[in-house]
This record gives sequence, C-alpha cells and structure tokens, in this order.
Amino acid sequence: MTTRQTTLWERFLSPVVRSLVDEEAMLRLSERIDWETEVARRCDRTLVYPDYYQTQNFHGVKGGYLTSGAAVSYDPITQYVLPPNETWVREGAISAVRSQPRRILDLGCGTGSTTLMLKQVFPEAEVIGLDLSPQMLVVAAYKAARAGLDIAWKHGLAERTGFPDASFDVVSVSLLFHELPPEISQQVLQECFRLLTTGGEVVVLDGNQATLRQTPWLMEVFEEPYIRDYAEGDVVQWMRRAGFEAIEGREHWWIHQVTRGVKPLAVSSRTQPLEEVSFEGGSMALA
Repeated sequence: MTTRQTTLWERFLSPVVRSLVDEEAMLRLSERIDWETEVARRCDRTLVYPDYYQTQNFHGVKGGYLTSGAAVSYDPITQYVLPPNETWVREGAISAVRSQPRRILDLGCGTGSTTLMLKQVFPEAEVIGLDLSPQMLVVAAYKAARAGLDIAWKHGLAERTGFPDASFDVVSVSLLFHELPPEISQQVLQECFRLLTTGGEVVVLDGNQATLRQTPWLMEVFEEPYIRDYAEGDVVQWMRRAGFEAIEGREHWWIHQVTRGVKPLAVSSRTQPLEEVSFEGGSMALA
C-alpha cells in the first residue's frame, strides 16, 4: 500500500497561516449567510461542472471551491500567501488597463477581490464577475453589498460564458490559469477574444511562468493539480494563438506576471506589421 506524501503546504505553511487567520471571524461570516438560499440564488442548475474542476482538490481542500468553507476561508488565507501584498498584486492587473471601458468582465472572479477593485477604479463601467463556484459568488456578492458597489455576478464557465460577441471592452483574468489545464486556458483566451470589442483589452494576472520553472520548489508549496503544466506554458504565445496583438508581458513582484493583449482591427485595415521582441519568460509583440 502506498502512503500519500504530504505537501510543503500541509507540513509547514498551513500551520503558520492558520495561526495568523482569525478563524472566529470566518465562522461569524459563515453563520451570517443563509447558504442554502444564497447558493440557490446564484447557482445555474443547468451548468455541468467539467471534470477538470469537480474531480480536483485545489490547495488540498476536499471538494475544491464548491464548499462554503472554501469560500469563507479564501480571502483570509490569500492575504498571507500572495506576496508581497495582495492588493498590490491585484493592482498590477488593473493598472495594465489603458482604456476607459464601459463594460468589464472578470473571469474566474472567485470572491470578487479584483472585481471590486475594477469597479472602484472604473465606477462608470458595468462590471460583471463570473465564476464556477456559487459559494464563491455568494461571498463576492456579500462583499460588494457591504462596499456599496453595484456589480453583477454570474455562475458559469470561463471558456464558455454565454455572453454575446463583442460585448465587453475589457476582460480580466486573475489567478485562474494556474488552476486550469493549458488547453482550457487556451479556450478561455479564445472566449475572451470573442467577447471583446475591436480594440478591447484582455489582462491576465497569474504566477510568473519563468520564475516557477526556475524555482520548482514553489510548485510544491500549494496543492495545485495543474501548476506544472501552467509553468511549462507561455501566456504570450497562448494570447497570440487566440488572435490577440500588441501583446505585452511583464514580471510583477518577481513571483507574478501580468500579460495584456488587444483585439486588433481587421488585418486589411492595419497600416504597420507587428514587431516581436523577446523578453525573459516569453516573447512580446509590439504594434
């Protein structure tokens, strides 16, 4: 009989983080929410969860993100495991947006931390957060209500959202791709391309793929089923395959990266070809 190996997270980091987290506050939040009612309100009963999502235990949590416990513990834990500061990290994605969007979609929004920040930075825009976990959406909606922010929430697949073509000016994807098989990440970017208006921007914030390849121990810290496949990939190349141009990728606080792409005009209307330059961890396309 084989013995399951414990991760670095289980052996060292989890006890440290748990000593820092206010578990009583988490319990109070959980008790404040009528989970049965709120999950039923947020849940699309016609949605079929894909195998890559429902058969995995993300961060070693049984049931992944489809539990109320995962939803109420996500924010308290994330503030300690997203160095150097969660707000600074998420601001990296928002600062990459160069337009004044009218409609923004935040894919894989989780508990809505980036979604709320997008609404605060672009108060006139219609902002929608989409996630596969109705429990996460319940917490996101709770946070938005407490902040007095008007944000719409949708239970759905990032790779098949159901929204009309060319219906958003900006699509953001924060900390999602390392939790997806690369082929699904590619599908998500293709969906982003379909959803964006001409000139619209996609912004992806996630782990720095070059850093992960160079420091394999980082991939051992958290129980992430797809992170090795993610680290071997290249978000810039994925964007290019999806049709994006003017692609830019940059390191963000060493352990993270922000990648931005633009949905181009029709090829016949372009006056200058793209010029590619290389950078650490991938390539960059400049108009």
